[in-house]
Amino acid sequence: MVGDRARFGLKTRLMIHKNYSLVMIHEEAYNLLKDKVQNQNLIKHCIAAEACMRALAEFFDEDKEKWGITGLLHDIDYEGTKNDPVKHSIVGAEILEKLGIDKEIVEAVKTHNEIHEIVPQSKMAKAIYCVDPLTGLIVASTLVLPSKKIVDLTVENVLNRFKEKGFAKGANREIIAKCHILLDLPLENFVKICLEAMKKISNELEL
Repeated sequence: MVGDRARFGLKTRLMIHKNYSLVMIHEEAYNLLKDKVQNQNLIKHCIAAEACMRALAEFFDEDKEKWGITGLLHDIDYEGTKNDPVKHSIVGAEILEKLGIDKEIVEAVKTHNEIHEIVPQSKMAKAIYCVDPLTGLIVASTLVLPSKKIVDLTVENVLNRFKEKGFAKGANREIIAKCHILLDLPLENFVKICLEAMKKISNELEL
């Protein structure tokens, strides 16, 4: 899997970001994720979130590396806090903060868990907040297709499933729909960007 991810062309070291705080490069971040998360489905969810965040960063002309790392590490504490959801994202943010990672990444990880009712401030934080549940909806929508292949999934399929309240209940529709307010991005466009991003890594997602 790491080999597949080399196409991002990232070096295996820490880099200094333009605001002079440390940003983990990809392989470092991926190794940290694997160290903290054992569940393969959760790892794939994080990889999907990374792909979506990179695509959105490109769309908004933002820092793709920084946005991607945010997506990859947003659930780094999930297994350690699964029995105490109130701690989820707080612990993850603390882990990254102790490593000296960029404060904006730390804040985005912290605020993506809606249970805390912390309003995301940066565009990156707003993006991961909306991306998190959308990846789940896209995966669930794929798995009910006859082929179970994401290449066959359309934006229309996802939007139709979005309207079905009983489908993939864990994918919070209210949060996904906030893309229009938080990112000034219509739902259809938001879904399109993320779906196309996830299709590009279908092998890694095993979809």
